[in-house]
Amino acid sequence: MEEKFGNISLINGDCLEVLRGLKDKSFSLAIVDPPYGIGASDYQRGGTQYGKSLARCKPYDKKQWDNYPPPFAYFIELQRVSKNQIIWGANHFISRMPYDSSCWVVWDKDNGNNGYADCELAWTSFDCAVRRFKFKWQGMLQENMKEKEVRIHPTQKPVALYKWLLDRFAKPGDTILDTHLGSGSICIAAHDLGFTMLGIELDEKYYQAAKQRLLYHQAQLQLF
Repeated sequence: MEEKFGNISLINGDCLEVLRGLKDKSFSLAIVDPPYGIGASDYQRGGTQYGKSLARCKPYDKKQWDNYPPPFAYFIELQRVSKNQIIWGANHFISRMPYDSSCWVVWDKDNGNNGYADCELAWTSFDCAVRRFKFKWQGMLQENMKEKEVRIHPTQKPVALYKWLLDRFAKPGDTILDTHLGSGSICIAAHDLGFTMLGIELDEKYYQAAKQRLLYHQAQLQLF
């Protein structure tokens, strides 16, 4: 069932089933962060973090959502319902992408000396040069420590990243789609920038956490 929160609509359900019920080119831009199939959902089991970091992991629930990347059918449906796409982690499943792209997005995480990736890559459908966004996202350290984000998902991305993407790849009046909502960072970015969007999340616990995060943000804006 779809829930509406101002210009943001959310669905707790299977994204492939939802996509199959949408009309062609329903959305101007899909910005998605699907499972990469690298077992990221199993990283956080307590103890110290992956790699050389000595910081302790946040104890996320053990889940299996990142055991496999999405099926081919997902990418076919995603490109059917959206005019343009930005797909995080496509370097892990590039064989499933339908065509080449000159415009990849590079998120430089300024990660320091540890076993985590220095950058994350996103395939895009845009015809332009490679673009880079630098924003520290290293455990407890974040680029903007004055407005530090609470981590509610093991692969959470910062709101600032989504604002940067929307600023550069979306136009006023565009409709935005996210099929793997996760922490809901994109909802906050879309709300602040005035975009209408639909977010889909299969896991009920993450869905509720993302929804509450959005509602809290909206309430704080109303107060101030």
